[in-house]
Amino acid sequence: MASKRFDYLVVGGGSSGCVVASRLVAEHGARVLLVEAGPRKTSPILAMPAGYMKYLARDTYLTMHRVLPQAQLDGRAPIVPQARVLGGGSAVNAMVYIRGQATDYDLWDEALGGAGWSYRDLLPYFIKQEGNDHLGKPYHGVNGPLKVSHLGQYSAMSRAFVQAMQERGIPYTPDFNGSRQAGVGFMQHTIDWATRRRCSAVDAFLQPVLSNPRLTVATDTTVTRVLSEKGRAIGVKLQGRLGSETVFADTEVILAAGTYMTPKLLMLSGIGPADDLTRHGIPVEVNLPGVGMNLQDHHEVPVIAATTGAFGYFGQDRGLAMLRHGLQYVLFKSGAVTTTGVEACAFIDPDGGERPTIQLYCVPTVYLDRDISAIEPTHGVTLDACLLRPRARGAVRLASANPADAPHIDPQFFGHPDDLRLTIAGLRYAREVLATSPVKEMIEKELFPGSNVTSDDLAAHCRRTVKTNYHPVGTCRMGRESDPGAVVTPDLKVRGIDRLRVVDASIMPAIPSGNTNAPVLAIADKAVDIITGFVSRTPHLAATVS
Repeated sequence: MASKRFDYLVVGGGSSGCVVASRLVAEHGARVLLVEAGPRKTSPILAMPAGYMKYLARDTYLTMHRVLPQAQLDGRAPIVPQARVLGGGSAVNAMVYIRGQATDYDLWDEALGGAGWSYRDLLPYFIKQEGNDHLGKPYHGVNGPLKVSHLGQYSAMSRAFVQAMQERGIPYTPDFNGSRQAGVGFMQHTIDWATRRRCSAVDAFLQPVLSNPRLTVATDTTVTRVLSEKGRAIGVKLQGRLGSETVFADTEVILAAGTYMTPKLLMLSGIGPADDLTRHGIPVEVNLPGVGMNLQDHHEVPVIAATTGAFGYFGQDRGLAMLRHGLQYVLFKSGAVTTTGVEACAFIDPDGGERPTIQLYCVPTVYLDRDISAIEPTHGVTLDACLLRPRARGAVRLASANPADAPHIDPQFFGHPDDLRLTIAGLRYAREVLATSPVKEMIEKELFPGSNVTSDDLAAHCRRTVKTNYHPVGTCRMGRESDPGAVVTPDLKVRGIDRLRVVDASIMPAIPSGNTNAPVLAIADKAVDIITGFVSRTPHLAATVS
């Protein structure tokens, strides 16, 4: 690259990196280098709402991390993918737009001593970013660059699921990001209603500044180390297609590489638990025990049933059906290609509490992770019980001092007994939904784990099938100065070293109660205001998401 010096170096071109780089360039006139380990562009198929399903099991744009064998899963080692492309998860995910519960953020702020991370503090960023197709004030924006809409099609099974939940007394929630999350309804997605195309962080935030000479984007390039001098970050070492080089930051180095790779990079740079660094022969710059700790991830377990007819999407991605749907999409922007296949969900607490603990997804087909081959695909429905706030805490550790080696990831799925108990309660509730009209009239039989599986066998089913919901957070968490486990301060500065910040999901003290892409985008937006000295607030709302 022509220049070796920039105002800011942004490491990681995912959701948070795109927001931070774009605003620093467009609004603050900064010279920014944005570094992404993956390629610059994705397949055009991924722009179609249904297209991401073609890539779920491929490593084209994903790094397929295999976690350490989990003793509590009888030695199983599930795969936890991470996006590896410009735009990050927003370019390859299922596009669900859910912010979580107001209580999530208020608890962050309480733990931080009122440092400006409450729901009231973050709401202006959600609103500013959002260009919603029909929802407006007080919870939504209509003019923002991030296009948010309902899907173009709902299956018969998704509609029946929403009706069956209401039969069971669960209220209909028209807006999971409004005054009440609890209930059942149809999820909104980051899809442009006008074009029926994915709206990734690249589309929404980065594209308008890609031609700006103040922005340099280096893709297929890995940062191997943050360089520091006299207690402050001064630059990074890069490894790209043309070899290695060093670039420098005149203002700050900003890490946005994600929950797995940001702590890895800190540790490779000598910032982390001293004992671990010494064991790998890495000189200790800052002894920071919390780096890589506090890993949390939403995880889910399925109940699957065969149906009496074609009420979902089985077989619709092959042969003549695929060609018909593709033609309908190209000509009319309608039909099966305008859905992600994950259309409806419910936020519930199987224990009967008011604050939801389970997100129950309705997937109108047979859906299993790649390491499970218990049943053959057929016309069916999968109800996934996703744990919203797991109590177990995992970790990310270095495998070696070699930057090319993947980190050791220990997610600790079901590492706390309450996580397994709640998941089983969610599965039992899912079975009750299958037995409730109008869903029950569509069901032929339970396929997996099978109606004969009860009691202790359900625990074995959970251990056998639990999978990530692709929402890892927490490994560089925010905390007060007195908190020995905190990695960054409430203004996102890495403790013990100047001019180095973290702006991605790894800073979250606790995981939000819902899909994490929307919170990551809002955090990154707020991060820019913190970095540049402007912090926005909004008057307290009488009603908040609960």
